[in-house]
Amino acid sequence: MQVEPEWVLRDVLRDQLGFLSIKDMCNGYGACGSCTVIMNGRPILSCMTLAIECNGMTIETAESILANEPELIEAYVMNHSMQCGYCTPGFVVTAKALIDRIPRPTEKDIRDALGGNICRCGTYPQHILAIQEATAKKMA
Repeated sequence: MQVEPEWVLRDVLRDQLGFLSIKDMCNGYGACGSCTVIMNGRPILSCMTLAIECNGMTIETAESILANEPELIEAYVMNHSMQCGYCTPGFVVTAKALIDRIPRPTEKDIRDALGGNICRCGTYPQHILAIQEATAKKMA
């Protein structure tokens, strides 16, 4: 696929490739975390990343996590970590990047990792519980 130099990754993933988990709560200001994807193992804000810089990179979205790591999604559901669900993909992607880096994160690790994600419904404590449950099941 050919991209224009000014296109951001969020728009290419969502509008051109159909990955609907990529959200835009802050209108592209990089302030909410709802567009988070994992690029080469690191969580990034796709609204702040030029698509042209991503050639050859491995990019993971919430769709790939749902397909490949259902225990994390299941923990989110079982812990009622979402109300409206708009922010959930960004949180899940950020959580997966954390778990990949620190397989048994502490509560502080989780809070630090999720610090850039905003939830308008205020379900922050539930995200912590979901990640703790998912990691505990993974280690068992």
